[in-house]
Amino acid sequence: MRRLRLKLMAALCLGIGLMGCSLTRPPAQVEAPFPAQWHAPLPHGGSLASLADWWRQLDDPLLVELIAAAEAASPNIASAAARVAEARSTRVQAGAALLPSLDGTASASRGTSGFASSGGGSNSSNLSASTPITTLQAGLQSKWEIDLFGRLRADRDAAEAKQNSANAKWHDARVAVAAETANAYFAERACQQQLRVSESDARSRSETARLNDLSAKAGFTAPADAALARASASDASGRLTQQRAQCAVQRKALVALSGIDETTLEQKLAAAPAQRALPAVGSIASVPAEAISQRPDVYAAELGVASASADVGSAEAERYPKLTLSGSIGRTQYRVGGVHQSLETWTVGPLSLTVPLLDGGARRANTDAAKARYAEAVSLYRANVRQAVREVEEALVNLDATDARTTDADAAVKNYQASFDATQARYSSGLASLFELEDSRRTLFSAQTARVSLQRERTEAWVALYRSMGGGWSRSAPSSESSSMTTTPATQVATSP
Repeated sequence: MRRLRLKLMAALCLGIGLMGCSLTRPPAQVEAPFPAQWHAPLPHGGSLASLADWWRQLDDPLLVELIAAAEAASPNIASAAARVAEARSTRVQAGAALLPSLDGTASASRGTSGFASSGGGSNSSNLSASTPITTLQAGLQSKWEIDLFGRLRADRDAAEAKQNSANAKWHDARVAVAAETANAYFAERACQQQLRVSESDARSRSETARLNDLSAKAGFTAPADAALARASASDASGRLTQQRAQCAVQRKALVALSGIDETTLEQKLAAAPAQRALPAVGSIASVPAEAISQRPDVYAAELGVASASADVGSAEAERYPKLTLSGSIGRTQYRVGGVHQSLETWTVGPLSLTVPLLDGGARRANTDAAKARYAEAVSLYRANVRQAVREVEEALVNLDATDARTTDADAAVKNYQASFDATQARYSSGLASLFELEDSRRTLFSAQTARVSLQRERTEAWVALYRSMGGGWSRSAPSSESSSMTTTPATQVATSP
């Protein structure tokens, strides 16, 4: 037993000593093209990012409900959650490869002996070749690959990076679904606003046509004026029909996103108040690197570099020798004619060393492929950062521009409405022609339509900024996908996971 302990200690010391011989990997973190400052207007002058309770700032429970329903129905989120579970299992397997494996074995067999009785008389053996023999075996077998050059540790690090990347992509999928649902909801609201504008315009033109027809029949209005009024009313009716169709199509998109029955959704939309004004945007980090780091897709791309770096280390280590230590402990029992005989065995070893000699360049090719994937991951990460900076700055510019245009659009509608009212009064008293009235009406309709479109642009910029800033996600938060998956999706979107 003492010799056994000495052998075990010697093998362990050798393994532990050689485990420090890991190979050098390429950098797991690389430089990214972050600009020194934003080149777009920042709300509140810029400070630390604060996007919590984004949707709740609207005080619109229906929007929160729709986002929750869309998250529950989204196949993208379900796929991302499945990939998280798969990556977690892969990480457990990679971590387990660093530890010794231990298997238990048990077997039982029954047969006849391979010997015959010797001699004769009363002293001869009672056993014969037909005497059955029962053999019972039980044991433990262990095997441990000593991580000489860091291959197993590299596999573990790559699996861990891939799991964290899968977590980040799951959060990114939630942010994308929330933004898409919000855009569809705001588009539905804008469509209803435009529908009301079209209905008002159609009613006004229809009434003008009716009055002109009566006046023409009485001989007070020229037939040409009556025909012009009817044509104007028909144009308005056609636009109204087109607008209704657009709203119907838009609503079906919202139904598909949320998974809510169309009749139920119509009832919810009818019961909800009209869209409120957008709240002020929370402060945005003045340093782009701070802001972009809060995007889950950028974090996932960054982890892709770390994973590719570990894969290079693993592929490189495959080109070097492997050292494996095995051992076993067993007990065998034979039962022959009522006689029991037991045998206990143990082994330490073999301590086997596998040295790659000829493989036709396969291992080197695998290493080159891993290095190529690493270079690709670095390029994708840097491109992702550039795209993220672009998206934030575009959202900031669009939000600032739509905010500056809102006052002008409201003033234009107000004054065009006053002009139309005055022209209509003049027309009723015979001081203005039908052409003047139609021109004033057309100008008012265009201004009202432009204001609705501007409001839609503003909501799109508002949602784009939410998405480009990571939707309130923070990489500093601990990974708790199991718990966050069970919380309400509306809370997941509104706060950092």
